Amino acid sequence: MIKRYMKVNFIVFSVLFLFTLNLFSQDSNFYIYLCFGQSNMEGQGKIEEQDKIVDSRFQVMQAVDCPNTDRLKGTWRTAIPPLSQCSSGLSPTDYFGRTLVEKLPDSITIGVINVAVGGCDIRLFDKDLYQDYVSKEGKEWFTKKINYYNGNPYKTLIDLAKLAQQKGVIKGILLHQGETNTGNTQWPLYVKNIYNSMLSDLSLSSNSVPLLVGELLSTEEDCCSSMNTIINKLPKTIPTAYVISSSGCAGKDKAHFNSTGYRVLGKRYAEKMLSILVY
Repeated sequence: MIKRYMKVNFIVFSVLFLFTLNLFSQDSNFYIYLCFGQSNMEGQGKIEEQDKIVDSRFQVMQAVDCPNTDRLKGTWRTAIPPLSQCSSGLSPTDYFGRTLVEKLPDSITIGVINVAVGGCDIRLFDKDLYQDYVSKEGKEWFTKKINYYNGNPYKTLIDLAKLAQQKGVIKGILLHQGETNTGNTQWPLYVKNIYNSMLSDLSLSSNSVPLLVGELLSTEEDCCSSMNTIINKLPKTIPTAYVISSSGCAGKDKAHFNSTGYRVLGKRYAEKMLSILVY
């Protein structure tokens, strides 16, 4: 009886020890942000010399393997662009992270994970619907991008996020998407479903993990500026969603921001996040 009692106590102690060890291995000063969307979140801006100078407190978890480099999926590195795929460009994520590092105390490190697919419908990130949106007939480039994420970008993002949670704390989710869904009034509901799935799958609370969503290019000459009206209705559907203005952010074409535009937009994402963090 005594031996059995000691054995049970040992098991309980072991479980509690491992649980406590896991808690202490998680750094509460390592703030992690999940980023997803389509081509503007991938990053289409030219990476210039000023963009290659990055504080080591700004980290990115590599989302894809890049052959012939040390950039391996699931590993952290200093967030020198590109932050999405191997040959993508500057994105809002770049200056979002840089601005947080600049404004937050030196004790805090920022980490981002960027999983984005140019040209995608928002429902590509719906874990129940994604298979209906994984191909576009005659567009090999689109299928190739999805295959970077093993055919399931949502699962890739969640798997990487769970890995990241072993090191730090997820503090927010960033989205930039909408061009492909321009005019679709159901878009806020699609986003809500994806956001709720992320929170559930990662055991997060909306009260501590807000959703920051950027507007598309905003001039009338741009392809999809009308979608901003729908994007701005998102907080009515998701109370913890915040819309980031793209007003004055320059574009390089009718759908994509230029490097200056990405820098400004990224800083605006960060400024909103700082106001939520009360810094």
